[in-house]
Amino acid sequence: RSIMEMSNWGVTNTENLTIRYCFPDNNLSCTKSIRPEAEYIVVYIFISITSVFTVFLNLLVIVSISHFKQLHTPTNVLILSLAVADLIAGLILMPVQGMKLIEPCWYFGEIFCSIFPLILYVVVTASLGNLVIISVDRYIAVNDPLRYPLKVNTNRVVVSIVVNWLFSFVYSFYLLYESLIYPERNHTCIGECVLYVKLEYLILDSFVCLVAPCCIIIPLYMKICFVAKRQAKQLNSVTDKKARSEKKAARTLGIVVLVYLLCWMPYYLVTLSFGHDENDALIINMMQWIVCMNSLLNPLIYAMFYRWFRLSTKYILTLKILEPSSEYFNLSILSHFWHIRHIWH
Repeated sequence: RSIMEMSNWGVTNTENLTIRYCFPDNNLSCTKSIRPEAEYIVVYIFISITSVFTVFLNLLVIVSISHFKQLHTPTNVLILSLAVADLIAGLILMPVQGMKLIEPCWYFGEIFCSIFPLILYVVVTASLGNLVIISVDRYIAVNDPLRYPLKVNTNRVVVSIVVNWLFSFVYSFYLLYESLIYPERNHTCIGECVLYVKLEYLILDSFVCLVAPCCIIIPLYMKICFVAKRQAKQLNSVTDKKARSEKKAARTLGIVVLVYLLCWMPYYLVTLSFGHDENDALIINMMQWIVCMNSLLNPLIYAMFYRWFRLSTKYILTLKILEPSSEYFNLSILSHFWHIRHIWH
């Protein structure tokens, strides 16, 4: 059957497949398949809900740690940095990556087409760097608890976070330099935003952002588990409570690290194995979406395992955070008070 072009509407109909130009008034623009309207509605609702929840939950983490003085610990400062990266992911990365799953056309312009991959790489690399620092922090806390306050303090953690974000930016800029400076090189039609990274750069990125961190994180957490079991029978009643707290924090953050790596590994396996045709691009977009979804999972993990997050969230949502000197409230005392009130009611 012959192909009929309807130039007035920018539509090409081939048998049962309807194809439309990204920009109907420009025949040089890319084409896209027309999907059922219900499919668009379902995907966009899902994207909207996950993005809003990601932003909301990570804002709760950021406000909690920033507001309550009791939470100004080195470990929580690292969690704060991770939450900032997750917030950016919820605001920018998740909506765009979600749209790319169903909408092949790029409507955000050339400039954002160049900047978006940089934001993606910086945020993801910084998140991974935060997890490496968290692993080191937990290792010192469990392995050498007596000297932990001497080795780790808030100022040193802040410096390590700043260095991590600067490295993430410089590294990502180096990796994407050609795409940032010459974005039009990879475009075959108007309305396309494609990122091509050289194979040698993909191999380098796999080593820097997957192999090297795993070689650091996995041995450290294996050592943490070994030390925790060894200390279990040696603790006296005085140090028992503190040690339990440190081990619980190590376990919780270990879950965060494990979930992150499980979200990351499929992406690298796919990008190194697949080519650059349309089907491969869709699968890669799906893997990138899974990486972004990790930003929603982190605050849910905090809610499940961290009592301070549940209590501070309750305090924020009931607007008690607006009370004078609320930043000095002791969340442990509040927890005891709410527990007693719950019993009496």
